[in-house]
Amino acid sequence: MKHLNLSKALTAWQNIQPLSEKDRERLSRRFTVDFNYNSNHIEGNTLTYGQTEILLLFGKVIGEADTRDVQEMTASNVGLRMMTEEAALKDIPLTQNFIRTLHKTLLREDYTVYCNLPGGISTSYVIHAGQYKTRPNSVINRYGDRFEYASPEETPGLMADLVDWYNAAEQEGKLYPVELAALFHYRYIRIHPFEDGNGRIARLMVNYILSRHNYPMIVVRSRKKSEYLEALHQADLEVGPVPSDGAHADIKDIRPFLKYFNELVSTEIYNDVLFLSEKNENVWWYDGERIAFRTPSYTKLLNAMRTQPTLTLADMKEEIGISITAIQKLLDRLISKKYIERGEKEGSWRVFLTQ
Repeated sequence: MKHLNLSKALTAWQNIQPLSEKDRERLSRRFTVDFNYNSNHIEGNTLTYGQTEILLLFGKVIGEADTRDVQEMTASNVGLRMMTEEAALKDIPLTQNFIRTLHKTLLREDYTVYCNLPGGISTSYVIHAGQYKTRPNSVINRYGDRFEYASPEETPGLMADLVDWYNAAEQEGKLYPVELAALFHYRYIRIHPFEDGNGRIARLMVNYILSRHNYPMIVVRSRKKSEYLEALHQADLEVGPVPSDGAHADIKDIRPFLKYFNELVSTEIYNDVLFLSEKNENVWWYDGERIAFRTPSYTKLLNAMRTQPTLTLADMKEEIGISITAIQKLLDRLISKKYIERGEKEGSWRVFLTQ
């Protein structure tokens, strides 16, 4: 994919249209897990990829899991469905009310944060679900500098500007959908209108915009979080530190983030094409990564795990035709990569790789 660009990725995507119902379902299941896992993992959610898959697709909690993280992941999926349904209503313009409702869906309810200030002083504040912030917010960037977002007083006006700009720009059609999504994301982040959940809302809104324009939805991968944050930081350097400048940035002002975002969208779309069209039984996918096994023994083992309720080492030896020692090496690698894990029943397995 070294020479891949957005135009080529979109052409490849158009070449596999229309998708069959089966392929739409495969892509939807994969995206549901990938998006929710990554968007929440970026913000510190501790559920594993496997736990996320079992929770979202089967409604079960496996292993040790923080209750709040489970609730957060479940609410995230409700928000994803809400966003997708809203994006399909292409004759209805974007509203602040929808963004606030989406935020309330993600956070579920108000909650109190307790923290210690320098000098040992304890304090607390309330995070408001579905309401714009009532206290200033800022971030310490990776270089140790404090970066201020819009003040609570500025926020309602800047959010009104953002939504009005988006609806007008969409109607005008001068910006490509990817430019529109990238600029909306950047402007929104510079406002940071809520006390929590801003990153998750920004990533949902990116897909709202792409989906409205018939683009595949994309995932910002948590393993590449540093690239994502660095692209935003480089755009901040171009735009400057004044929040209202960031909230009204032009497309030419955010070139570093737009470059990053173009490459992200290109990669995600092309991987969707590969996922749906590549016919190679030894190729599997895990959290957006293409896994090509050099030996067919992996595929035989994974297929046996998926189709048989329980599987002993002796069963595996008979199924695959290699020694138990060799099988154990395959299992060790698959487990270490978190591609599989043992189930509750003796000899049962869960497979998190997909094809």
